Amino acid sequence: MATHLAASQTAAPATLSTAPAGAPPEMSHRQIMEALTGLLAAFFTAILSSTIVANALPTIMSDLHGTQTDFAWVITAALLANAATTPIWGKLADLFNKKVLVQLSIVIFVAGSVMAGLSETIPLLLGARVIQGVAMGGLTALAQAIIGTMIPPRDRGKYSGYMGAVMAVGTAGGPLLGGFIVDSPLGWRWTFFVCVPLAVVALILLQVTLKISHVRRPARIDWLGSILLTSGVSLLLIWVSFAGNPAYYDWVSWQSGLMVGGGIVLLALLVLVESKVEQPIIPLKIISERTTALAIIASVAVGIAMFGSSTFLGQYFQVARGATPTEAGLLTLPMIAGNLTGSVASGLLISRTGKWKGYLIAGSILLIGGLGLAGTMDHTTELWHAGVFTAVLGLGLGMLMQNLVLAVQNTVRAADIGTASASVAFFRSVGGAIGVAVLGAILANRVSELATKGLAAAGIPVQGGAAGSSMDLAHMPEPVRDIMRAAYGDATAEVFLISAVVTVIALVSVLFIKEKPLRRTVDIQPAQEPARQKESAAAEPASAAR
Repeated sequence: MATHLAASQTAAPATLSTAPAGAPPEMSHRQIMEALTGLLAAFFTAILSSTIVANALPTIMSDLHGTQTDFAWVITAALLANAATTPIWGKLADLFNKKVLVQLSIVIFVAGSVMAGLSETIPLLLGARVIQGVAMGGLTALAQAIIGTMIPPRDRGKYSGYMGAVMAVGTAGGPLLGGFIVDSPLGWRWTFFVCVPLAVVALILLQVTLKISHVRRPARIDWLGSILLTSGVSLLLIWVSFAGNPAYYDWVSWQSGLMVGGGIVLLALLVLVESKVEQPIIPLKIISERTTALAIIASVAVGIAMFGSSTFLGQYFQVARGATPTEAGLLTLPMIAGNLTGSVASGLLISRTGKWKGYLIAGSILLIGGLGLAGTMDHTTELWHAGVFTAVLGLGLGMLMQNLVLAVQNTVRAADIGTASASVAFFRSVGGAIGVAVLGAILANRVSELATKGLAAAGIPVQGGAAGSSMDLAHMPEPVRDIMRAAYGDATAEVFLISAVVTVIALVSVLFIKEKPLRRTVDIQPAQEPARQKESAAAEPASAAR
């Protein structure tokens, strides 16, 4: 380690001397860690807010009389807002002061959290989750952009590993803390309120510790592109969430045709606008680059697998296995431990060797394997088996998520890092929103089908298509409750199996990514710089000859 640091310090002057004019100065490890303190605190708060609700949702649905569709949409609403606003935050990060933007996103997050905690109805809760999603989109995009601004790609794996560790701790602590709060006299509302003081602490830490320079540039926001992007994505996600549900409309219907046609037209107009404007919200030149394009495809598949499977894991333990919220949090620890191990270990090894593609391939294989194994679970599976399966799943996720962003950041200029990072996060969130919505609909239909069969076999009459529509198991007669638990447990396996099939797309994508050496400078060197270095090298022997 000492040798590595010494070499880095020796090489620093040369790097600075060959850096392009206006490039940000290199920072020492201590300066970087100081700057990351508040940033990681804000990122931890965002992660905690999304995971702390996971084990509280069954209780929330029971208290607010929600259905399986409502359950999925409490998650989808936040992911949709996150996805729709992430590219906007990323573009703002390239134009305005990143520190101010992070602080603004925290303020928005606090407002959404208070509103969610005070919600008395499902629609009000969904509105609050949208506000939280907007803020989480900012925190996710800005955290990646700031890291990309401060740290060269070759060293970024290590610091991305720290971010992955914070993500893992937040993901692990969230369900545990959420379960404890729900089981305590405080009640589920405090799963939202508890994040408010944490956000205030993060805001103060950011003000004190985050010191990054900002290069002022003419600020031109692509508002038309932003509106088209948000409208097109939202329309398609709303359609895919409710299509095929008897209470709404069929897959093949005039409503489906109108929504799908409208969404396609809006996104086609988005492509046209982005090809014409000076500063597009999603630069086609960046996302059409081979590494970025393949990383985006992989991120969509990873988002479906990550959000789709993890969202319903806590529900499986509570609804199907009868665990308390606290117990469900403990049962998800193997997946979190795998995520932490995969993220930190791969980040450190990438910084040491400069090689990253192998970890993406290994992560994809592990993710497919973990999801496939989880697809064998039912309501009688040994819990230690479930722990092993989800640990493998978590290991794969840890090796994929941050490293896909790292691969993209290595291909773009420092001025475009915010947009590029946000593009990957955007498509991952879109994949997650699609995954939760579609898999939630599949789960609801499968639960209803299994519950109807189980109730009929037990000689219990079913009123219309109501079987499986309610998640309020606590007030059901014991025979009915047992049938419903079995239905949820057996149906959850399909969610994991479908996720495993989708993740094959991620594996194929990373196989075709061309591995480029991680650069040791924050920004890409000008094209003429290598030629100048060659000229200097050729001139030295001539000078010596004279």
